[in-house]
Amino acid sequence: MVIAGDELRADDAMRLASEGTAMLWRGDFPGARQLLDALKRRLDRLRVQAGPDLTLTFHRHRQARAHRTRILSMIVIELGPDYAIDLRRAPDIRLACREAYGDASEASLVSLQELLGVVGAHEWRRRGVQIPALDARIHPHYGVFAPTRNEYVDLVAEAEFPARVGTAFDIGTGTGVLAALLARRGAERVIATDIAPRAVACATDNIDRLGLADRVQIVHTDGYPDGRADLVVCNPPWVPAAPTSSIELGVFDRKGQMLAEFVRGLPGHLTAGGQGWLVLSDLAERLGLRTRTQLTDLFDRSGLIVLGRSDVHPRHPRASGGRGQRSRGPEDPLAAVRAAEVVSLWRLAARDG
Repeated sequence: MVIAGDELRADDAMRLASEGTAMLWRGDFPGARQLLDALKRRLDRLRVQAGPDLTLTFHRHRQARAHRTRILSMIVIELGPDYAIDLRRAPDIRLACREAYGDASEASLVSLQELLGVVGAHEWRRRGVQIPALDARIHPHYGVFAPTRNEYVDLVAEAEFPARVGTAFDIGTGTGVLAALLARRGAERVIATDIAPRAVACATDNIDRLGLADRVQIVHTDGYPDGRADLVVCNPPWVPAAPTSSIELGVFDRKGQMLAEFVRGLPGHLTAGGQGWLVLSDLAERLGLRTRTQLTDLFDRSGLIVLGRSDVHPRHPRASGGRGQRSRGPEDPLAAVRAAEVVSLWRLAARDG
């Protein structure tokens, strides 16, 4: 690590970061942000070209993103014991840091790139994400995947609801958005689970905000709670690849483990005549990471039958190639795959149920 300030040129910073040398920033705070933006522009020139082997392109793209993150993490900011920043023109980010890291009693170092993510997460939490199906806002916490892709929520909102749902499970609840939706749709009791303490705190906060605490219980556990339910819903991570950070746990599922455990455990947690709703994208299939046959064989081996399926095309900017959106980095080599993506709600039941 070296001490750096306003005199540091972007090319020199790029060289230092590429060599594995971090830069402890002592200049003014806007200068650090300008330097970070300059590094991003240089990294944007390093593009992964889409090739005929989509699986290889996907892995190369992830490697490039990891390299980008490592380089951008080399600009480091010192935080005081109360998370104050002793730099000229530095913003007050103490509340954002307490939300992300908890209380602190000593000074610390954090990369500027991560720090800006903490501030962004604070703004998401403060403003919330409007969910049309709830006619309300969900407030994501730092490290919890935000429900910015409404199509999976809409699938759950529009699917034919069973005549009576005494108990419903929401497995891997995250922000609690689907648990809230199940309660709003008429489930008498919802038990929502998550293995991540941040998600449990986030879901609890959202359920309280929506006035549903008397009908929705948030449980800190891995997978299913005890008992059986008339309706079990799960929106697992869609891509069977290893996550490289906590926030990626909402997208990447190592070897499809969560998906497999949900499907295998479903028959044993359904009441007679109960249904399981699995919300899943076909992106993994389009990337060659999983086949449709592997998925349906998993259903069959687990003793499940498919009652029906609802499909929707994503509406987020990346699915349309980002048309009309401000550029946020290098061209996505997987844009064509994302544009063809389909998200499905699979309605499942136990074969002997």
